Amino acid sequence: MKNIQLICSECERVYPADQPIWRCTCGGLLDIEMETSFPIQEIQKKPPNMWRYQEALPIDQPENIISFSEGFTPIIPVEFAGKMVGIKQDHLFQTGSYKDRGASVLISWAKAIGVKHVVEDSSGNAGCAIAAYCARANISCDIYVPANTSPAKLAQITQYGANLHLIPGNREATANAVLSAARTTYYASHSWNPFFFQGTKTFAYEIWEQSGFQAPQAIVIPAGNGTLVMGTWIGFNDLRKAGLIPTVPRIFAIQAKNCAPLYAAHYQHVSEPSRINASPTLAEGIAIAEPIRGKQILEAVRRSNGTFVAVTEDEIQAALISMHRKGFYIEPTAAATIAAIPNLVQSHPGIDQWVSVFTGHGLKSTEKIMAIQEQSLQ
Repeated sequence: MKNIQLICSECERVYPADQPIWRCTCGGLLDIEMETSFPIQEIQKKPPNMWRYQEALPIDQPENIISFSEGFTPIIPVEFAGKMVGIKQDHLFQTGSYKDRGASVLISWAKAIGVKHVVEDSSGNAGCAIAAYCARANISCDIYVPANTSPAKLAQITQYGANLHLIPGNREATANAVLSAARTTYYASHSWNPFFFQGTKTFAYEIWEQSGFQAPQAIVIPAGNGTLVMGTWIGFNDLRKAGLIPTVPRIFAIQAKNCAPLYAAHYQHVSEPSRINASPTLAEGIAIAEPIRGKQILEAVRRSNGTFVAVTEDEIQAALISMHRKGFYIEPTAAATIAAIPNLVQSHPGIDQWVSVFTGHGLKSTEKIMAIQEQSLQ
C-alpha cells in the first residue's frame, strides 16, 4: 500500500490511512498527505480515463480499483461574450455527474481496506455516484437525501440497490441525520471523507493534459460543499509541486445568490462561512448553507488569487435555457456555474485561457426543467 497519512486539520494528529476513519477524535477534518508522480510518457500510453494518473492516486492494487472507465471527458469550446471558453463535459459520466470522480477513488479505497457497508448524505448527485460504485464493488450502502430531492435522482439511487432515507427539512438536516449512522458505519462522505477529493483532483490533471500539459489561466467551477473546488486546488497544486506548472490557475467559485455563505464570507473578509438565511434555488446541488470544509474552500480560492461569484435565479434559468438551445442538456445546478461566465470574461479582459464545466446531466432534473418550460408558456 502507498505511503499515505491522514492528518487532522485542527490538532494535526496523524493516522495511518488503512483505518476506516473519516474524522479525527477531536472532531476535526482529515486531510491526506501522499507523494504523487506524473510520468508523462507512461500516462500517455494508458487508457483514456482518470485512472491513467494512478501514480498520483492512493490505490496501488489494480484489483481494488472500482471503475466504469470514467474520466477524460472532452473539453468543448463555447462562446461567451465574444470569448471562447473550454467547457469540460463532466455531465457525461456513468451516473450523470462529475461526482463519479470522487466516488470511484473513495469506494476503491473502501474496498482496499475491507469496508463492507457505507453511509452517505447528498442532495442527489453524490448519492447516485456512491450508490452506483457501491453496486459495482458489492458494498452495501445507505443514502440519506433531503425529502425534496429531484425524483429522477431518487429513482436512480434506488435502482442501484441502495437503501434510501428521505429526510424532512433542509440540506443541513440531512447532514445531521447521517452523522448518527456514521458513528458505527464507514462514512463515504463527499465532504468529510478526504479520499473523495483524491478523485475530484483528476479534473485538474485532465485539464492539464488536455491543454497540452499546461494549466489554463482561470477555472470557473461551482461551490456548494466544495468537492470540485477542493479537488481542483489539490490537483493543480500537485502539478505545481511536481514542477509541471508554474502556478495554480485562478479559481472562480460560483454560488447561487439564494444560498451563498462562501460568497458572503469572502466579501466580509472572514475565514469561516457566513451565517445566512438561505432561500430555495434551482441549483439544489450547491444549496449548502453550512459547508463542512468552508474554511478550506475559502482559503483555496484566495490562495489561487480567485474569487467568489453569486448568480440570481433568473441568471441560472437563462443560462440553462441558453445551453439547452446550444445542444447541451445540463441540469439547473450546472447552469449556475455557466451563468457567471459572461460577466467574468468581460470583467477580466487580461485572461485569455478559461475552462469551466458542465457538472450534471439534465436528465437528472426532468421535473424542474418541465416546470421551467410550463412557466415560459404562461
